[in-house]
Amino acid sequence: MLAEMRIQGLGVIDEATLELDPGFTVVTGETGAGKTMVVTGLHLLGGGRAEASRVRNGAERAVVEGRFQAPAGSPAAKVAEEVGGEPDDDGSVIAVRTVGADGRSRAHLGGRSVPVGVLGELAEQLLAVHGQNDQLRLLRPTEQRAVLDRFAGDEVAGPLRAYQKVREEWLRVATELTERTRRSHELAREADLLRHGLAEITAVDPKPGEDEELVAEARRLADADQLRESASGAQYAVSGSPDGDPDNPGALGLIGEARRRLAASEDPRLRDLEPRLVEAETLLADVGAEIVSYLEHLEADPTRLEQVLARQAELKSLTRKYAADVDGVIAWAQDASARLAGLDTSDEALAALAARRDELAAELAGYAQRVTAARVEAAEELGKAVSEELTGLAMPHANVEVVVRPRVAEAGDAQALEVGGQRLHAGASGVDDVELRLIAHPGAPALPVHKGASGGELSRVMLALEVVLSHSDPVPTLVFDEVDAGVGGRAAVEVGRRLARLARSHQVIVVTHLPQVAAFADRHLVVDKTADGVLTRSGVRRLDESQRVVELARMLAGMDSTDTGRAHAEELLAAAKADKESVPVVRRKAKKR
Repeated sequence: MLAEMRIQGLGVIDEATLELDPGFTVVTGETGAGKTMVVTGLHLLGGGRAEASRVRNGAERAVVEGRFQAPAGSPAAKVAEEVGGEPDDDGSVIAVRTVGADGRSRAHLGGRSVPVGVLGELAEQLLAVHGQNDQLRLLRPTEQRAVLDRFAGDEVAGPLRAYQKVREEWLRVATELTERTRRSHELAREADLLRHGLAEITAVDPKPGEDEELVAEARRLADADQLRESASGAQYAVSGSPDGDPDNPGALGLIGEARRRLAASEDPRLRDLEPRLVEAETLLADVGAEIVSYLEHLEADPTRLEQVLARQAELKSLTRKYAADVDGVIAWAQDASARLAGLDTSDEALAALAARRDELAAELAGYAQRVTAARVEAAEELGKAVSEELTGLAMPHANVEVVVRPRVAEAGDAQALEVGGQRLHAGASGVDDVELRLIAHPGAPALPVHKGASGGELSRVMLALEVVLSHSDPVPTLVFDEVDAGVGGRAAVEVGRRLARLARSHQVIVVTHLPQVAAFADRHLVVDKTADGVLTRSGVRRLDESQRVVELARMLAGMDSTDTGRAHAEELLAAAKADKESVPVVRRKAKKR
């Protein structure tokens, strides 16, 4: 749950701290005092869009800080752990959102800087904000289908995941089959070119790095005489004249003479140098032997040179067409082989693809039917549950129907699927359209809710729907922002009663202008505004019982300064208290998630 929220520099709120408890908390205040900034702050904590216009005039930034109770091991605690966030001393997790006057936004969780999306992940586990915009969103067909799926839980989610997985493969195979069939002539020409290139490369059979090796070998063969002269001169310098001419002893002969002179010396310091000359003599002897070996194998071989040059010509014919070097040619051949495997436009290949497509279509249709069946069953339950809630919201004769109907595929639909003898559109969420319909009174036609309900009735229908859904909602904190708009009188009392009952299983925070709703709250926060002629400031304070009476009297048409208004407020509070104490705790059976 949300234990505390601190707001600085947001809209008209200069600085305010909201201390929150479990149960039902109501936030009230005069129009323009800044009640909506409380909800805006919650949206920001939940990773919502940041706007520079929300920053208070004259402030450098707006800061919203929330302290959430997230027990160790809970999904919310895991979100913080994954980004390196640490819990506070009392085990709570602190989330912070900062919005600069320049529109730049920063987010922190558990003392660590995080992407804003991480706050969204945290909010999914802890917080659900419902406002008038959410009501309008729920009028969209796609949202109504999502509402039904949320109510149904795993009964729909399980087969829907399987459906989506098979659908992805089905679309891939169908697209590939269509592409191969449509482009069969073009692909056949491309395949012929690839086969020709592969045949040409296979015939030459290049080896990795072969072109560089041939260049080095050709250079040696072409320069054999010059190389022989260089090697012979080096051999002469190392080993001396081959006929043993004492005037040309070479380096080895000179070192040998030096060794003999040092060894015969009577000075120990000179004799100690002789072993080092032995090492030099050994090294020179090895070099000399290698030069001899080199000379023995160095031959001017015109035939081999001709073969090397011919091989270079073969490789060059490939590098001119396919790549800059032999390694690139080999890579091209590998890519061409892989590409060729996907260009098979033979009748056999196309028939195999078509068979696979039909196999996947049959499997997909089976999952689609399972999803539809689960939705139809859940739709009946959802309609009954919402209708029951409407009875308690002063609409006793109204009924809500949740209609699940097949979405028929149009002509030429690439995602058409045969399901139960019908060609339906296989969308990402199944083959169904879902619509909420309202029967306002017996004998009235069932109309879509946005056509069959007045403004006040629509608010009650949407609230009833939210109450029903919240019983299976895993998040512990529910926020309602003036969802009671357009409601008054006895219906407003019933709204307050419903929210109070909901608060027995959730933390409920409600922003309202209705005293009938506020009277049912367990605690009351009011947003006050003050003005000094230059700036308007707002703050939030918690009301005691006597202050609640004054605030409710104000909400009752501005009657806070009259004894009659206060008497009415006291009566309203007493009636709400008695109602809450007399109603036993009733929990709706939660849907599997």
